[in-house]
Amino acid sequence: MKYVELETHQSFGGQQKRFRHWSVTLDCEMSYSVYLPPDYRNTTLPILYWLSGLTCNDQNFVTKAGAQKYAAELGIILVVPDTSPRGDIIPDAPSYDLGQGASFYVNATQEPWKQNYQMFDYISIELPKLIKRQFKSNGKQSIAGHSMGGHGALMFALKHPGRFCSVSAFAPIVNPMQVPFGRKAFCHYLGDSKETWQVYDSCFLMEHYIDQPFPILIDQGTTDEFLLKQLQPEILETVALKKNWPFQLRWQKGYDHSYFFVSSFIHDHLLFHYRYLK
Repeated sequence: MKYVELETHQSFGGQQKRFRHWSVTLDCEMSYSVYLPPDYRNTTLPILYWLSGLTCNDQNFVTKAGAQKYAAELGIILVVPDTSPRGDIIPDAPSYDLGQGASFYVNATQEPWKQNYQMFDYISIELPKLIKRQFKSNGKQSIAGHSMGGHGALMFALKHPGRFCSVSAFAPIVNPMQVPFGRKAFCHYLGDSKETWQVYDSCFLMEHYIDQPFPILIDQGTTDEFLLKQLQPEILETVALKKNWPFQLRWQKGYDHSYFFVSSFIHDHLLFHYRYLK
């Protein structure tokens, strides 16, 4: 099947839709969500891809972030993929930070993951081709994400120079090679070679980036329970300052890692992207 529409809802004058399709890349059925603003009927619009974090699927952002109101006002299409391959026969793990819902958006090279966990190619190649066939846009796109999805957003933009106009993230894992979440996932999915890990690490990628820098906005809550051990966004800020990167790290006092945090500042992020997408 090319794709099947699972549901559609009227939202702020636009349409919130959810689809399912067979992914050749992941060798399983995948779901993804798309918000079409009211102006979609009359003109071509830019796209913002959103990548979610650990344990999430394509519905968490759709139902919790409150982004549709602002996407409708600004005229931005939202595309929200799932965070991993899914299904009864898809490899999984008992811990929440590995397996289904925890792909880390890499192309796995190790058993039992490598047949299905090819999320880098899915997000980079297969899904954009499907979206291009399915929806009209003006060709401009940006990317954003939360936590593991923030890692994904930064990493995809750094590995695809010129593709995205801007990048933003909430509480991203910026240096997965050096934190427990990332080391665990990379070891299982990619093996023991640190050279293989480097190509998915945003700090390493920014350090060696040679194309025109793109603007980055990061929001980080000061009471985030993962901040000190897993996130450490100031490490990427240090690289950005050294590279003279257009980079903004905002510390949000009292905010944690939840979607209460995301929904509080999602308007700022959509406005940020709008400046570069318009």
